[in-house]
Amino acid sequence: MRDDPGGWHRRPHAAGRDTAPGADTGTTDLGRIALNAAREWDHPLFVCGDRRFTAAELWDQGLALAAALRDGGLRQGDVIGVLLPNWIEAVVADLASSVLGLIVCPIVPIYRHAEVRQILGETRARAVLVPAHFRNFDYRAMIEALRPELPDLAHVVTVRGGDTDEDFGRWLARGAAAAPVEPVAIDPDDVKLILFTSGTTGRAKGVLHSHRTLLAANRAFVDHWGLGPDDVALMPSPVTHITGYLYCILLPFLTGGRSVMMDRWDPAQAVRLIEAEGVTFTIGATPFLQELVDEAERQDSRLPTLRAFPCGGAPIPPSLIERAHDRFERAVVPRMYGCTEAPSITLGVASRDERAVAATSEGFNRAYAMRLVDASGNDVEPGQEGEIRVTGPSMFVGYSNSDDNAKAFDERGYFRTGDLGIVRPDGALTISGREKDLIIRGGENISAKEVEDLLARHPAIAEVAVVAIPHARLGETCGAFVRLAPGARFELSDCIAFLEGSGCARQKIPERLFAIDAFPRTPTGKIQKNILRDEARRRLEAMSGRGADSVGN
Repeated sequence: MRDDPGGWHRRPHAAGRDTAPGADTGTTDLGRIALNAAREWDHPLFVCGDRRFTAAELWDQGLALAAALRDGGLRQGDVIGVLLPNWIEAVVADLASSVLGLIVCPIVPIYRHAEVRQILGETRARAVLVPAHFRNFDYRAMIEALRPELPDLAHVVTVRGGDTDEDFGRWLARGAAAAPVEPVAIDPDDVKLILFTSGTTGRAKGVLHSHRTLLAANRAFVDHWGLGPDDVALMPSPVTHITGYLYCILLPFLTGGRSVMMDRWDPAQAVRLIEAEGVTFTIGATPFLQELVDEAERQDSRLPTLRAFPCGGAPIPPSLIERAHDRFERAVVPRMYGCTEAPSITLGVASRDERAVAATSEGFNRAYAMRLVDASGNDVEPGQEGEIRVTGPSMFVGYSNSDDNAKAFDERGYFRTGDLGIVRPDGALTISGREKDLIIRGGENISAKEVEDLLARHPAIAEVAVVAIPHARLGETCGAFVRLAPGARFELSDCIAFLEGSGCARQKIPERLFAIDAFPRTPTGKIQKNILRDEARRRLEAMSGRGADSVGN
C-alpha cells in the first residue's frame, strides 16, 4: 500500500497490470489533459438544457471555482462531494478539482440522510455541491441536518436556486475576483475519484480511481468505438455513476466531441434530442434501452444518426438486443460488462455483422488480463463456468476503507468480481449470473438469469426478475416478479406452459409468480433483488394466512 496526498492507501500495481492489453505506460494525468483541452478549445463541448458550453467558458468557470475553493481552505488531496444530477456544474467542479488536485466524490442524488452521512463522513469531505431543490427534495436542508455529524465539512455550495453566500454563482464571482490560481503538480497515480458502489446488499464501498486508471478506461473506450470530434453523445446515465462520470464528464475533453446531458430520463425527449442534435452515441443500463426502443417504435423513428448504444449494468435479454437492431437503422447495440472497480471489462462488439454475438454475450475482453476460477480458486477449462477475476490498467487502486481490500483480490492480485461467466469458443464472454444470485434448489444450482432471459421473450412480460423464495422441503426454489405490458394478463399457468414449451427444465420453472408495478432499483438501474426476496417472503406469509392461489398480487 502507498499513500497519496489525500492519505488514501493505494494498492501497488498488480502483476501483469501494466502489461495487460490496453496498458499505456506513457500515461499522463487525466486532469491535465482536460485542463489543456479546456484552455485551447473554443467550440461547444456540452449541451445542458437549452444552453451550450464551450471548453473555454468551462475553463474560466473551473479556474474561478478553484480559486474560491482555495480561498475557502481546500488543499491538494482534499475531497469535494458532488451531489448533483446531470448538470453542467458537475463538469465545472471536476475541472476545479483538477486545478487544485482535489479528489471528486460523486454522490447519487436519490441518496438520502443515511447514505450521504456515510459517504461524506468516510471521505472526510471538506466541501459538497448540492442542488437547492431537485425533484421536490430540499438537499440543503438535508445537509444542514447532517452537519453536526460531519466535522470536516466546511462548505455546502448550493447549485441553482440558492440565495445565500454559499450559492454556486457567488462562489464563481468571488473566485473570478480573487488572486489567480495555478494548477498544481499531479502524479498520475494520485487518487482522482472516490465513487461509492450502489450494491444490492450491505454497506456501500468507496472505490478509489486514479488519473491513470480513469484515462486507461476512457482510452480503451475511444479506441474500441472510434470516437472523435464529430461524435455527439446523449448522456442519461448519472454523472455520479462510473458510466456517466467517464463518458459524460471526461470523454469530451479527450475526443472534442459533444455531450448532451439529460438530468431526467424521458424516452420521448431522448428521441427528440437524438434527432435534433444528431446524436451518434449513447450508453446506459437496460431500462434506458428498453424504453428508447419502445418510444422509437411508438414514434416510428429509426434514429438514423445513432451508430452505437452499448448497454450494461443490469441483465439484458437477448430479445431486447434483437429488437433494438431491428428498430435502429444503423446502430450497433451490444451488451457490455464491467463494474465500478473495473470499468468496461468487455466493450461488446462494434459491428452490426456481429449481431448474434451482441445478443448472446457481453462481447470480447480487450483491456484486462482475465481468469475464470472455480470455487477452489483454480482456473477452469475453456467453456466452463467460473468466477470472473481481472486485473488491468483501468482497475481501481483500492477501497476507501482499506479493510475491504483483503477479500477483494486473490493471491495474484486479480479483482474478484463475484460474477460468473463462460468464455465461449469464439472468445466472447457470457455472464451466467452472480455467485450470490444462484438459486440452490434441493442442492442443485439454478441460474436466475437463464430463467429471466426465457421469460423476457413472452409478449405479455415487460420486465422480469427471478429470485430465490423459501421452500419447506427443498430449502429454496424459484419465484418470478413480473411487470406486465399494458393490458396484458399472465398467470402462473401461462408461465409454466411457456417455459415448458421453451424446453426449460421443470426444476427451473418458478413456483410462484408475483405481479409488480415497478422494480426497486439501485441508482445505476440494477434491480435490487434483496428487496424483492424480502417482498416475496412478505407476500408468501400473507398468502399462507388466506389460502391464496399460486399467483402473488
